[in-house]
Amino acid sequence: MSVTHREPGRRRVLALLMAALVAIVAAVVATATPAGAHPGGRWSASWSTSMIASFPEAFGTPNWSGGFDDQSVRQPIRVSRGGAAVRIRVSNVYGAEPLRLTGASIARAGEGAAVRPGSLRPVTFDGRRSTVVPAGRELPSDPVALPVAPLERLTVTLYFARPTGPSTFHLMSFATSYRAGGDHRFDRSGTAFTETSQSWYYLSGVDVVGAAPHRDRGTVVTFGDSITDGAFSTPDADNRYPDELAERLVAAGRRLAVVNAGIGGNRVLADADGFGERATARFERDALDQPGVRSVIVLVGINDIGMLGGEPITAAQLIDGHRTLIRAAHKRGVRVIGATILPFAGTVYPGYFTEAGERIRDEVNHWIRTSGEYDAVVDLDRALADPAAPDFLRPGYDGGDGLHPNDAGMHAMAEAIDLDSL
Repeated sequence: MSVTHREPGRRRVLALLMAALVAIVAAVVATATPAGAHPGGRWSASWSTSMIASFPEAFGTPNWSGGFDDQSVRQPIRVSRGGAAVRIRVSNVYGAEPLRLTGASIARAGEGAAVRPGSLRPVTFDGRRSTVVPAGRELPSDPVALPVAPLERLTVTLYFARPTGPSTFHLMSFATSYRAGGDHRFDRSGTAFTETSQSWYYLSGVDVVGAAPHRDRGTVVTFGDSITDGAFSTPDADNRYPDELAERLVAAGRRLAVVNAGIGGNRVLADADGFGERATARFERDALDQPGVRSVIVLVGINDIGMLGGEPITAAQLIDGHRTLIRAAHKRGVRVIGATILPFAGTVYPGYFTEAGERIRDEVNHWIRTSGEYDAVVDLDRALADPAAPDFLRPGYDGGDGLHPNDAGMHAMAEAIDLDSL
């Protein structure tokens, strides 16, 4: 009898304590930025991914972007910078209907789909555990009282009780996500999560607010295509070049976060199913709207050159596309760094490399190096080229297709960046 009365009371006390913690964290966040400052200044994006529209049978490999129904999707990620509290962002940017999220949780990641004991926290939105994300929108959560360290791995679990319809998602995550039937937001073990995918779903960002806001320096966005996305890097190893750059910054004591805005197959001038909107269309949302953005590294253009699709381009057109990105960044007061396009003469993909395309690459790279239109330049072309054959990737950096760097190449890319330029 006493147990029957005690348990509801204990739950009420725990609920009140959690509400108080959320209120305290919200108050800390509110004072982290002077009154009237842009809301993005309160937070810094510490992990992010760029979204595309549902594409369930992408290039012959099925994924879950057809939607969810009474299912939990658990997604481990690694933040780049730590903070006193976190929040998540849920994207329905490509949804045709409002997205009904029944609930979410966040925790420190364990092995596989498991989470570390004592770290599970509910995620709320305007004080409620469930929310609706309007079509075409992204929604941030309330602050969560979960202090995180730089480069710490977290796990976010989203539960959808009703059919979602086609999912906004990121196709090529090179990281394992997990799915289970029913509500498993608060499972500590990963036993129920028997299905896996190499994509991310609905989760578009994890932001942090610093314990010492006056020392925070904001976020570097790495913007590009599959090379930035991490193609041919080791899955689940966080060896993409943005991950390697984040590690360099942490080792150097620089309080800068790094987020990844790469999409495999992305182009500057053309949209494509499975490859996302063109860079000039998505740059503002995926790069400039990141909370706390300070600078953007732009590495994009090789797919415009190699994937002509019956629409030949010129170097002048590609340069104009880059200028569009530069103008947009400068209009928002964001520093923008141009990265030269990597060698691709050794690519194994039929028709991707042509002499005409190589001339375009050379002309665009010359403009990036010499025009002075970018605020700074990182010469990834020369950093990764084979000294004996500069139109080819250095063999030790080649992921195997003559186009994408391997883990060593990703490391070399990060090492080529002057940290002071950020």
